[in-house]
This record gives sequence, C-alpha cells and structure tokens, in this order.
Amino acid sequence: MTRVLSRRLFEGQALHTLGLTALLALAYGAAGLLDLTDRVAAWYWGAIGVAVFHQVYVWLCWRSELHGRHLTRLLGRGAFPVYAVGFVTLVLVRFGVLFPLAAIDRESLSLPTTVREIAVGVLAIPVIYVFYSVLRYFTFPRAFGNDHFLPDAAARPFERRGIFRYADNAMYTYGFLFAWLPGLWWGSLAALAAAAFNHAYIWVHYYATERPDIAVIYGRRT
Repeated sequence: MTRVLSRRLFEGQALHTLGLTALLALAYGAAGLLDLTDRVAAWYWGAIGVAVFHQVYVWLCWRSELHGRHLTRLLGRGAFPVYAVGFVTLVLVRFGVLFPLAAIDRESLSLPTTVREIAVGVLAIPVIYVFYSVLRYFTFPRAFGNDHFLPDAAARPFERRGIFRYADNAMYTYGFLFAWLPGLWWGSLAALAAAAFNHAYIWVHYYATERPDIAVIYGRRT
C-alpha cells in the first residue's frame, strides 16, 4: 500500500523536476544578463521562490488527498478550507510580490510608456474575463482544486461557458497574463523575467501534476 501511494504521489514529478531545473537555469541566466542590483535580485528570487513553494504545496496536498484522503483523515471537514487558505495566501503572495519587484526595477525596459500602457490594457481584457468566468461559471472552490477532495467530482461536466469555450485551461492560458502586468506597467525587465518564469512553470504543473490527476478523477486526459 505504501509503495502504491508513493508511486502515485510522485507520478509525473520527474517531469516536474526536469522542467523546474530548466526554468531555474533560464531564470539564473536572465538574472546574469540583466545585471540586477542586490535589492532587485532579492525580490526577483523571492518571486521565483514563492512560485516554486506554491506549486509544491499544491502537488503535495492534491496527491495526498486524492490517493488516500490523508488531509481529510487528519482535519475532517476542515481539510479543504485549511488547504484553500494556504492556496489563496500563496497565490496572493505569488502575484503580489511582482508589484514591488517591478516598482523597484522600474524603467529598465526601453519601451515608450504609451506602448506599455496599451499592452497592459490589452492583456487586462482576457484577465478580467477569466476572473468573471471563474466567478460566474467555474467557481473559485473548483479553481482551487476541490475536485481532489470531492469523491463525486467525476460526475461534474467540464466547464465550457465563458472564456472556457475558447480554451480548456483558460486560467493558465489567459489568467496568468496577470503576472505580466506589473512589469509592463513599470517597465521592469526583472518583473517580466519573473512573469515568464511563473507563466512557464504553471504549465509544468499542468503536465506533471494536474493532467495525471484529471485522468484519475474524470477518467480521461485533457
């Protein structure tokens, strides 16, 4: 039983490790090219560190609950609420840290202010639509991963309304465009590099962790 749980827990995590290693190498190379000051570098690596901690947290919680109900056994009805508090906190910190990073590193991007503001406005449209679609159709508990906690989750249909009619995984495709907004608004290359790491790394999470879980919960891959 322990061997089976271990195998299921670590399914796809070789891909996760490989993807994370490659992205960290790219992030290190970007930091060298940008020649960051100590203060900017601290915020830059903080932004990357929070992203890694967040996705490892989700992996451990999702897999331990999906393959053994270990959080429910430990916390009972409080399992999902406790997990959700941690999830939301990490999401807020993950995106929030990009703002001071961008503000400290402002104007390192040689791009006219008007162009940057237009880019922010264009990217904000799908971001707002994602937020609306999650609020109106998908629900935030489901976005947090409550299907890992609900035994009857497989009976729920995949969401095809709102922005989800255009992309199966709209939250990662369009929602993570939010990470690019601070860097564009303040013209920060360091914040844009951190945003690129965040956006790429969430797809590592999808293929290494979420997609295998979907196959277990819903009985098919997507």
